[in-house]
Amino acid sequence: MTSPRPSVLFVCVKNGGKSQMAAGLMRAAAGGLVEAHSAGTSPGGALNAQSVESLLEIGVDIRGEHPQPIDAALLARVDVVVTLGSEAHVEPVPGPRFETWETDEPSARGIEGMERMRLVRDDIARRVDTLAAQLRAGPPLG
Repeated sequence: MTSPRPSVLFVCVKNGGKSQMAAGLMRAAAGGLVEAHSAGTSPGGALNAQSVESLLEIGVDIRGEHPQPIDAALLARVDVVVTLGSEAHVEPVPGPRFETWETDEPSARGIEGMERMRLVRDDIARRVDTLAAQLRAGPPLG
């Protein structure tokens, strides 16, 4: 590992929704034992309000976060890079393990609004819980 704690960078395109949710969920799930960051390949101007609201419903507050680009130094030092969805692309660099999470997209089934966001949140939360357990258990694979 390159940092005292295992670390993960979550990436999506705008860094206003899914990657911010994943980082917030990781901070909550790992209780400070995993360093969690998020970034976007083409950051937007604000967080997705429904993403924020869906996390507040389960006691996770990301209101102080803001969309940001990928920092090359951070990318090089994290243990795992998780890209959420197929729209974002991160050029691999030596060091981190790279994963792509094809997250649930309820809108493809006609589910919109807060119902959609809760389903997205729950899908990401399950994946984050699994990754948190792996990272806390020992050195990352890869």
